[in-house]
Amino acid sequence: MRTALLAALLLLAGLLPQPAAPHALQPAYLELARLGEDTWRITWRRPAVGGRPMAIAAALPDACSPRRGPAPAFDGGGFTSRWIARCAGGLRGGRIAVEGLAATRTDVLLRYETADGRAAAVRLTPDAPAATVPEDPGAATVLATYLPLGVEHILEGIDHLLFVLALLLLVRRWRRLLAAVTAFTLAHSLTLAGATLGLIDLPGPPVEAVIALSIVMLAAEVARPAGAPETWAARRPWAVAFGFGLLHGLGFAGALREIGLPETDLAMALLAFNLGVELGQIAFIAAVAGLALLLGRLWPRGFRAAMAPGGAGLRALAYGIGSLAAFWTVERIAAF
Repeated sequence: MRTALLAALLLLAGLLPQPAAPHALQPAYLELARLGEDTWRITWRRPAVGGRPMAIAAALPDACSPRRGPAPAFDGGGFTSRWIARCAGGLRGGRIAVEGLAATRTDVLLRYETADGRAAAVRLTPDAPAATVPEDPGAATVLATYLPLGVEHILEGIDHLLFVLALLLLVRRWRRLLAAVTAFTLAHSLTLAGATLGLIDLPGPPVEAVIALSIVMLAAEVARPAGAPETWAARRPWAVAFGFGLLHGLGFAGALREIGLPETDLAMALLAFNLGVELGQIAFIAAVAGLALLLGRLWPRGFRAAMAPGGAGLRALAYGIGSLAAFWTVERIAAF
């Protein structure tokens, strides 16, 4: 019994990411939208830290005036400054920086429009807190920006990962598992595209609550005792994964709307973000399989018994996942 519980705890500790919040993707946001000849509207949004704006500052190119904006106002989730800047000669070749970013663990999504109407997005990081506006921004820039954001969102979104984990624990046959994962991917790709393109419009809070509830339902299936009659969800996990995947896609779309999309490269940004989500999901599944294989070799008999249907380790994981998801469900409903 001790071996089984130890295996379950090690598996849970190794699989769950560290951030406590279900969505940890909260980058700062800097947009330069062209209004007219040499004139741009600046939107600079910073995350809140301890009730105050994060200690970072956006600095526009030297040719722009003013280079820095007014004091920010709290918008319910972060602190936003807006101002109009005149950039003589345009933005191309200019350097846009975020001062103080190197001392944080935050990313900044920079979106800008050049004088000829071209739009681009660049991801600024603590290691690269500044960017020079290229002469010819292209699709490669969008791909390099949104693909890592997709990877980060799925790997830092603990609710989505717990759903995938519960699915892996529920489905034991590899053919069924492949079908379920494929159905989940197809479903969330459809609603991600539909919501991002404006074809689907559902309020975010109820969607987030049902996403948490979907994890509770899967965890309840995983916790069923050995020998219990096979349920419809266990017989057709692909249908369950597809149905709930539609909801998870709406959750991805909500995060993508907060990040923002370049209007002129919308399709490329959407594709890159979705590819990033898939890469992150594949990496998570590979990590689960690798860790399970390792524990199976270290404690072959104990781990097999712990993770068998009705086993102590499997039930401990199921109750842990279900309890956390139930808390989120109540919390999100209360936030309506």
